[in-house]
Amino acid sequence: MIRRMQMNEATEHVVYGILARSAKGHNGEVLAKISAEEEKHSAIWGKYTGVVPKPGKLNILYYRMLAFIFGLTFVINLMEAGEEKAQDVYADMTSEVPEALAVYKEEQEHEAALIDMIDEERLKYISSMVLGLNDALVEITGALAGFTFALGDSRTICMAGFITGSAATLSMAASEYLSRKNDPGERHPLKASFYTGMTYMLVVTILLLPYFFIASPVIALVLCLFDAGLVIFIFTFYVSVVRREPFQPAFLEMIFISFGVAALSFCIGWIARVTLGIQM
Repeated sequence: MIRRMQMNEATEHVVYGILARSAKGHNGEVLAKISAEEEKHSAIWGKYTGVVPKPGKLNILYYRMLAFIFGLTFVINLMEAGEEKAQDVYADMTSEVPEALAVYKEEQEHEAALIDMIDEERLKYISSMVLGLNDALVEITGALAGFTFALGDSRTICMAGFITGSAATLSMAASEYLSRKNDPGERHPLKASFYTGMTYMLVVTILLLPYFFIASPVIALVLCLFDAGLVIFIFTFYVSVVRREPFQPAFLEMIFISFGVAALSFCIGWIARVTLGIQM
């Protein structure tokens, strides 16, 4: 058990060191301090194991990829969440390893303080990203569901969805800019609008891909809904990790809203087709 903890500490020492060298200024200094903490704890466990472990190369690669895609705060919180689960293990070891609980408490208190010092730009605009993501999922998923039954041709649906999504992206970005600009505490309204528009258009592209490649609009809609669920899962998990919030309630709420709107829009498309006498 101690060897496994020593291996984790040694691996995280290397990961934090790599992140520290790639980060700049204040963030680099904070990460270097966390790396030093991990190295110190690994050395403490080394007094009991008598070995110097080799860090896990696959784990290092895994965390580097996550940091590149999702950012520093995400990967740090993910690593620390794994250590929080070890609290009971540390407590059980205190009879044989008196330092165990002290090391655990020190690690949690000190590293939590250091993590809170990380300054990552994208976290300042999570609300803008959530706005773009939620609106795109609800509006475009619903629109595509309606277009599927009303138009009945994948390429036509893709074109209509792209036009709708592009117009909505510009509208959302402009609305976010004006909203932030009128907020006295906001210094970068243009950045906020960029994050909103970028997130919106990214979701639009992902949702439209099935219609671009698949001739059957019904099969494309099924894959579109699968893509929507996958986007909701990934983004909700990201937000839950960086904000340290429960994952399941937010995920279920977003799934219910997006798929509910899609179902209603599908019905509206069917009603429009029947009422207007459009033949597929």
